[in-house]
Amino acid sequence: MPEGIRKINVIGHLHPDTDSVCSAIAYAHLKNEVEHTNIYEARRAGAVNRETAFVLKHFGFEEPPLITSVTPQIKDTEIQRQGGIDGEMSLFSAWNLMREAKTDTLCITDDDNNLEGLIAVKDIANANMDVFDTSVIGESHTSYANIIDTLKGEMILGDPTERVDGGNVRVGTTPELMEDTVLPGDIVLTTNRYETQQFAVECDARCLIICCSAHISHRVIASAERHGCAIITTPYDTYAAARLVSMSIPVRAKMLSEGILKVSVNTAIDDARKMMARSRHRFFPVIDEDSKYVGLVSSPNLLSAKKKHVILVDHNERSQSVEGLEQAEIMEIIDHHRIGSIETEGPAYFRNMPVGCTCTIVHMMYRESGVKIPKDIAGLMLSAILSDTLAFRSPTCTQMDRDAAAALAQIAEVDIDSYADEMFEAGADLTGRTAEEVFGADFKVFSRGNVKFGVGQGSYMTENSRKAAEALVGPYLAEAAREEELPLVFYLFTDVKSSSSEIIWYGDGAESIIERAFDAEPQNGMARLPGVVSRKKQVIPALMATLQSIQEDQD
Repeated sequence: MPEGIRKINVIGHLHPDTDSVCSAIAYAHLKNEVEHTNIYEARRAGAVNRETAFVLKHFGFEEPPLITSVTPQIKDTEIQRQGGIDGEMSLFSAWNLMREAKTDTLCITDDDNNLEGLIAVKDIANANMDVFDTSVIGESHTSYANIIDTLKGEMILGDPTERVDGGNVRVGTTPELMEDTVLPGDIVLTTNRYETQQFAVECDARCLIICCSAHISHRVIASAERHGCAIITTPYDTYAAARLVSMSIPVRAKMLSEGILKVSVNTAIDDARKMMARSRHRFFPVIDEDSKYVGLVSSPNLLSAKKKHVILVDHNERSQSVEGLEQAEIMEIIDHHRIGSIETEGPAYFRNMPVGCTCTIVHMMYRESGVKIPKDIAGLMLSAILSDTLAFRSPTCTQMDRDAAAALAQIAEVDIDSYADEMFEAGADLTGRTAEEVFGADFKVFSRGNVKFGVGQGSYMTENSRKAAEALVGPYLAEAAREEELPLVFYLFTDVKSSSSEIIWYGDGAESIIERAFDAEPQNGMARLPGVVSRKKQVIPALMATLQSIQEDQD
């Protein structure tokens, strides 16, 4: 196994049936056992049908997680794990952090790591250029601690945890010039002149910032204490201090908090690329499945996205697989159907055998690897074989399927006949089900060249349940064809005990296709097909050959 692989998804086909789900679980378990790892994970490519739900519950399994696409996602790329910052951090500290981290964007988060906003270097630059905004410190309720940190200062008088609650920033020159400019609550920058310092205090300034670390007399300190005026000293001169002090405001005052463009770890790379192309920002926040902030991502990061690694079971046709397969790395294919349209970029392990069920092949691989089959896994594989072979009635069933089922039944401690009846009855139960649910329980799309059509199938133990399903699904076929964008749709209702089926259809010329493919005599929109139970072996080849012959005649 190649190094550096985080996870390998074992996936069955769309509209999963029992074999598709059970073979994924069983094969993922086998691979983990053989390679002494846990990176192989079973997935389902759609909602499970009632038969499969019964099987999973019977043997104590949860449904595998749903997967609808294997296109690369944000979590498959390199996320810059830049931690969130407190909204009270000063612009000056944020700017220094950006230089250290070599980024131009920081994200502001709360104590629970929820994203509150973001600030970019251009936001800090804009704030620094707004030299005429003398009230910004008071309006943003900056803490004295931020002013001290920004000016590398020392607090001579006052509480660093307190906040500025108003006023403007003024430069103290002489009492004569300050008389009409300094108002109560202002912040005044002065140098070492006693008269200037004292006059600012007597004007009820909120804070006195003494530049150049100048001396402050005890009289000024005492007067400031009486007037409730804080005193901070800084080594910077008046010019530098006046330029820097506005950078002490908290980032929350300048952060972007509305309309933030963010991506989830599950966002597709293609979708993220389109979003980024429409934005003026370079970096974008990333949130996890719980909407918690995890880091930043930029357009160059998307170029290094790693492909997802997948193993396909119970199918090898592109039309039956999840979205984005062409962007994934297919490592293996384990299947028992005809070889279809999937292509791989490099060599892949491909095991395709003419047996009735994928789980028969997986059972053989357990034996070849010398891995003991757990009781619950044996139950899943037995269920899949019984389902796909219609309890050995299907013409696709081989002696290998029968032998595998017998061995698995012994491990699972299951009576095959009684369990099969129970499983099929559970799958045929229509209580509370919609036409869409019944139709989609086992539906596949087939294509070759310009020929494309869909075939669904349901298996029933009694005539009453089969007739009820026909009445439910029949009116839905037209809508199903539109939803699936197919010119032709067929549906097979199979009577397990009599080993026969009834077929209905939708599409131009569908009835004549049925007549020609099966030499049948349709009546009232339905045709009876004695001895036909296998979609794979008896229905698809006949339909495909007929449709291709019709197309050749038309050409």
